[in-house]
Amino acid sequence: MYGSLSVIEIDNMGRKLEEEDPRLLAEFEAKIDAGLKIEPQDWMPYEYRRQLTRMIEQHAHSEIIGALPEGTWITRAPGFKRKLALMAKVQDEVGHGQLLYAAAETLGKPREQMIADLINGKSKYSNVFNYPAVTWADTAIIAWLIDAGAIVNQVTNSKGSYGPYCRALERICYEESFHLKYGHDTVVALATGTPQQRQMVQEALNRWWEPIMHFFGPPDKMSVHTEKLVRWKVKLATNDAMRQAFLDMYVPKIWELELTLPDPNLHKDPETGKWMYTEPDWEVFRRVINGDGPCNKERLAVRRWAEEKGAWVKRALLNKNEPYVAPLV
Repeated sequence: MYGSLSVIEIDNMGRKLEEEDPRLLAEFEAKIDAGLKIEPQDWMPYEYRRQLTRMIEQHAHSEIIGALPEGTWITRAPGFKRKLALMAKVQDEVGHGQLLYAAAETLGKPREQMIADLINGKSKYSNVFNYPAVTWADTAIIAWLIDAGAIVNQVTNSKGSYGPYCRALERICYEESFHLKYGHDTVVALATGTPQQRQMVQEALNRWWEPIMHFFGPPDKMSVHTEKLVRWKVKLATNDAMRQAFLDMYVPKIWELELTLPDPNLHKDPETGKWMYTEPDWEVFRRVINGDGPCNKERLAVRRWAEEKGAWVKRALLNKNEPYVAPLV
């Protein structure tokens, strides 16, 4: 029941404003407070639908774009076993994107529109996928620490209030746990290998540390979404809380491998039990998210090419009775 008993108006900047029915809003929030799931057929506030659509759509885009930096290394992976493992991981990531697009579609936005918004730059995706995988070690750091950060985020959000998203996340988290193990195995192999391999993985860790710290989003004091999303159980933890959880789990593992982190201020406060660190440059984060990162144009160009070159397959499937000719590639 999209927009049931809601009055929608447009302000002078073209933004939608809704005056929700107080009775329906109270029933909706009571259902969330009782730990029940909101399903697609249920009434929901306009802002809940909008924020969830934004969040799930961006997550789907991140899975699709996130396959690209690792995918470029499939043919160059060291050995057949590594090639197979990386190919399987990339395939999983694309599958996760399709699961998430399906979940987002239940909120009323067509998949075709989501993909169009990605390609034209209207929709965002995670900052970390706009950086290059310079060496084989970069793919190891991505598979271990980026996927570890994703698991922290996704396990938390899988306990949220929207049924289709939670169910998709449960399956995704199972597969991401295998990705994490694959990444950890590769990092360990490099960290305990030759001096050149150890140097390679240390340099990759140095390159990725700030993007990883950016990964969980701006500090809570800077976030415009956190309070409402937490109240409605779209998110169950703040950006800062998830960043602390990640540091708690993975900094000791990194140090255990005798790798260093490029932040001399990183330490755990013995009194508060919280990690203290140098605040990453949030202006860099904003620039990358808004399209001014090292690989933004490249990533979207690849996705645009794939959409254009694959369009004939979609047409063929949807128009089975019409003759078609595959384009020359």
